[in-house]
Amino acid sequence: MSHPSPAPIPPQDSAGDDDEFLCRELGLQAKGVQLLKMEGRVFLRFSGHANADGLSVPYALVPSQGVLARPAKWRKMDAPARLQLVRERAGDAAIAELRQHVADFASDVARQCDDVGLDAMTLLHTLADLQTSDPAGLVFDRIRQRLVHAAERQREERHAARTKESINLAEYPSSFEVARRMPRRFVALLGPTNSGKTHRAIEALAKARSGIYLAPLRLLALENYERMQSAAPHGKPLAVSLVTGEERRIVDGATHVASTVEMLDSGTRVEVAVIDEIQMLADRDRGAAWTAAVCGAPASVVYLVGAPEARRAIEALAERLECPLEVHLLKRKAPLSMEAGAVRKLRSLRRGDAVIAFSRREVLMWRDLITETGLSVATVYGNLSPEVRRAQAQRFRDGLADIVVGTDALAMGLNMPIARIVMTTSVKFNGQEEEEISASLARQIAGRAGRFGVHEEGLVAGYDDETHAVMRSLLKEKLPALNTSGFAVAPSLEHLHRIAAVTGETSLGKLLKRFAHNIDVPDGFFYPRITEDQSARAVWLDTLPLSVAEKFTLSLVPVSAKVPSLQKAWEHWATSLSRQKATHLQRHNASLSWQNLQEVEDTCRLYSAYAWLAYRLPEYFPSIELAQQLSREASERVDAILQAQNAAARRRHDKKSR
Repeated sequence: MSHPSPAPIPPQDSAGDDDEFLCRELGLQAKGVQLLKMEGRVFLRFSGHANADGLSVPYALVPSQGVLARPAKWRKMDAPARLQLVRERAGDAAIAELRQHVADFASDVARQCDDVGLDAMTLLHTLADLQTSDPAGLVFDRIRQRLVHAAERQREERHAARTKESINLAEYPSSFEVARRMPRRFVALLGPTNSGKTHRAIEALAKARSGIYLAPLRLLALENYERMQSAAPHGKPLAVSLVTGEERRIVDGATHVASTVEMLDSGTRVEVAVIDEIQMLADRDRGAAWTAAVCGAPASVVYLVGAPEARRAIEALAERLECPLEVHLLKRKAPLSMEAGAVRKLRSLRRGDAVIAFSRREVLMWRDLITETGLSVATVYGNLSPEVRRAQAQRFRDGLADIVVGTDALAMGLNMPIARIVMTTSVKFNGQEEEEISASLARQIAGRAGRFGVHEEGLVAGYDDETHAVMRSLLKEKLPALNTSGFAVAPSLEHLHRIAAVTGETSLGKLLKRFAHNIDVPDGFFYPRITEDQSARAVWLDTLPLSVAEKFTLSLVPVSAKVPSLQKAWEHWATSLSRQKATHLQRHNASLSWQNLQEVEDTCRLYSAYAWLAYRLPEYFPSIELAQQLSREASERVDAILQAQNAAARRRHDKKSR
């Protein structure tokens, strides 16, 4: 490969008349030396060729002692002083020294380029092209950095190609061996809230000789676990186990299991499986769990239960999996209607209402406002444990609470005799900004009104005129169908190990990125997804001496990084594991009784998260029974605080009324 000779220096950079005389006097041109002024410096540049590993490398560089002075100082020097300085800095020894430095550097670069399959001259030719007053050492450093980047790019391309070869998402269903080998049939039960679809599916599940129920929430798994326990379709009670991320109630000889969807056992064949809330296929963060359930549920008959807008997606999946599908569209059992006008006043609320807000703070504010009118209130929001939500919902069902105030947590998993839904707002924070709720969420919340067998119809109202008008519009809106491709697939530990095997990568963050960006998705039917939370955690976990498996497990612990106490606990668990130290739970030195509501709620979540880890890494998190006991105690304390706060508000109302 030929390369250009050093470029001529622009006229403005060349020496003045006095310096030209100096150059002639010392014969600098014959030695390949230039005296230049540039970038606020007067300096020498040596040009020549260095031989290294069979390469002839041209260069035009400033030696380590090549910078002579600033222009102002140079101008003040007399001719003899300039002559002496240049003679010292441009001697034969300095010229030979730079040539040797270039040769050594070129040899080192050539060896590194050979190691990674790069052409060394693509980097070394710049030694003759750079127009700079920086010494050669700085130039060498820049080229070394370019070499590092070039090697990284090439390694990245090579690893990307190997990753693509190692995983083909078109073959994703084949990874579920039991489901793949057995004949399966899909039955879709699709309808709005209060259409009886889940009831019908659970009836079929209870009649089967064996089965699994897959729920979107621990609360739903628990409810249907108890429901199946009380069933006796063949004259004797069913033997049922409960399996969630944080809890196991294993019954010897159990024929049925109620589980959260992420806890799917894809290796045990059963007669019937029920996958609830199938429209969650489209969920940004959790949709991959429903994809896995549809592809991997090892049941002869798989019931897909959810909203009608999931129909096309289900049909596409059934066709792809070559499973016969029958679709049943169910209608709501009791009509749902908008009230004529908005509620507008607290005193217009009535027994049987469910008042909806979209944050914990707003829920508690509305609860206080309502209880001070003399009505008793049950409270439901996402931060509460399933046990507390059930207890609060039961108070409403038993008539101990006149009104339930809650977030959209009411929209899934709680069956209550709600007569009317009252929306305090139609705007919800999406994690980044406030935005109007979707028509599907509006319909799911509204659908909780009018429990069949309790009310003749369900009613919906906005608290204010604007919210009322928005809800009326949203309930009339036609819901878009779910996409028929791009079904989310989350990385499994097997996926990451496969990528690590072909790339040598041990960074969880990089493995997740390779999964998200480099694996083969031939037709896009299945698509790789990682959550932002998992990706962010991986970066921090990569700073600890942990295995890929340990980092992967820790990246999935169900704690919120937005709660400082929970984030601190998670970091402590990870750090202890990295030191191979077991983390034992201790009872709080201080009683839960003095903690405020938020603190007890967070404490409950902490114990649940510990239990989640304990099931996966029992050697290092051995206090699982204590964690579950403390979680129950914290839940009971939360429920007691909520009831005490309601009672205090009622007393204030009674006092005012006297």
